[in-house]
Amino acid sequence: MGHDHAHGHAGASERALLVAFCISAGILLAEVVGAVVTGSLALLVDAGHMVVDTGGLGIGLVATRLARRSPTAQRTWGYQRAEVLGATAQAAILLAVGVFVVVSAIQRLFVPAEIHAGPLLVFGVVGLVGNLVAYAVLARASGEGFTSRAARLEVLNDTLGSVAVIAAAVVLALTGWERADSIAAILIGLLILPRAVRLLRETANVLLESTPPGLDLDDVRAHILELDHVIAVHDLHATLVATGVPNLTAHVVVDDHCFSTAHAPRILDALQQCVAEHFDVPVEHSTFQLEPASHQRHEHEVHA
Repeated sequence: MGHDHAHGHAGASERALLVAFCISAGILLAEVVGAVVTGSLALLVDAGHMVVDTGGLGIGLVATRLARRSPTAQRTWGYQRAEVLGATAQAAILLAVGVFVVVSAIQRLFVPAEIHAGPLLVFGVVGLVGNLVAYAVLARASGEGFTSRAARLEVLNDTLGSVAVIAAAVVLALTGWERADSIAAILIGLLILPRAVRLLRETANVLLESTPPGLDLDDVRAHILELDHVIAVHDLHATLVATGVPNLTAHVVVDDHCFSTAHAPRILDALQQCVAEHFDVPVEHSTFQLEPASHQRHEHEVHA
């Protein structure tokens, strides 16, 4: 029953992502047409924003489907790292778009272009309504996993971009101040850049196999050393395979007599339980190599 419920929830999340992706792609097409018709940089910038966010929803959809594939002898973790690779590419594009947006908008402040406020307002409203519908679908059907939360964040940022476009259209219609379009474009760009930098930093840390955020290896080492019969810990490493999938390995030195009694299996159980339950970041994938104290002289190079 629990497995069927989880499978059904995953299916609902995937359907929600698909609906949001289709809505986002439709808004993107409308905004490209609108940018050509109105000459609005803010609308074109938001369309560029939509390219990345639509791609992000597509990546989330593909990652959800790939994550269902079972591991193989060639890919022992399955396709879980595909999410990280896709997000890295997305972050790089997002950063480039953000820089282009800010530079272009600043140039437009000095040389304003003629903007048609009426069509700009129409396309802004279309984008806002579409994004609100997509967010409602995701909020109702998707879960609390990384992909679902990222998708909702993408759509929420698109909604803010549409609000900026509408504000620019209203100001332009009421005052004729054409620089309002450039100001809106700068605001959208400022929404993009922090997200791009943060996402790129997070994915780079995963690819560089940095310690998962929130997991203190000094704390892990201290707790392992508190276990009975444990003498030392070395070659302690923790990495993040994909979002929510930390992996930890370590060599644990124990008393020699543990291997001639029943202590070794109990120590291994205690180690796995410790890293899975004690810390803020539970580590369900752990590998421990138990070594007798007499084996240390055979270690040519012991790493921290």
